[in-house]
Amino acid sequence: MTSLLFAVCNEIFAGWDLAKTAAAVRRAGYQGLELAPFTLAEDPASLPASSRQEARRILAQEGLEFAGLHWLLASPPGLHVTTPDAERRRKSWDYLRRLIDLCADLGGGVLVFGSPRQRSAIGGLSPQEATAHLVDGLAETAPYAAQRGCCILIEALSPDQTDVVTSLEEATAIVRRIHHPGLATLFDTHNAVAEKEPHPALVEKYFDWIRHVHLNELDGAAPGTGGYDFRPVLETLKRLGFRGWVSLEIFGKSEDPEGLTARSLHYLRQLAG
Repeated sequence: MTSLLFAVCNEIFAGWDLAKTAAAVRRAGYQGLELAPFTLAEDPASLPASSRQEARRILAQEGLEFAGLHWLLASPPGLHVTTPDAERRRKSWDYLRRLIDLCADLGGGVLVFGSPRQRSAIGGLSPQEATAHLVDGLAETAPYAAQRGCCILIEALSPDQTDVVTSLEEATAIVRRIHHPGLATLFDTHNAVAEKEPHPALVEKYFDWIRHVHLNELDGAAPGTGGYDFRPVLETLKRLGFRGWVSLEIFGKSEDPEGLTARSLHYLRQLAG
């Protein structure tokens, strides 16, 4: 068995600057910090080199590792990777390449590709046609991610969020089809709410393609504040020797994000032994 590496996503610290967030995350006991690009700037891919270097300095100063990016295409507006508009698709995939550069400059690692609004079928396309555009774009972009020391993670999202890739089976099939080190998938408890198999069984079944884990209650709240039993998933990850990040993606607002994230981490570590 291996010890699990815990990170937390920064959007629960809404309105805090990176230095204040990183200090709180370190005090709470986490080893890594995962960033949503839209929290860094309205056009995060245009962040100057000085800002990227400063972000790395802040994380290093607090003894934190950069755990990756998620919510990739929420900002700037207008991005969509499966639209029938070929030029808009091209610009959107080009933007993702620029986010890969940002990820690499921050330390390299994973880019969690959820972004339901920017990948769902629009413009009269069927979900199958939209998925074909998604596969084409991922196949073209994965080599660049690997070249920059990064990996795109195609995220299975629940059917209430999107009609493109709504199960871990679908996500894994795309990863296996493209078969490139620049592409993998992840497991997310909240997004697996509609999965037919038990969550520990899913983790075991698709373990070879899972590079990252997101934990939250099924409604997106902080672990330990609801009724989800995290122990079987954590035990499965430990037994299989998972070496990626176990990252808490907590939705909503909190008046005490440092206390909330600290309590969740303590709760999960108790369950994980």
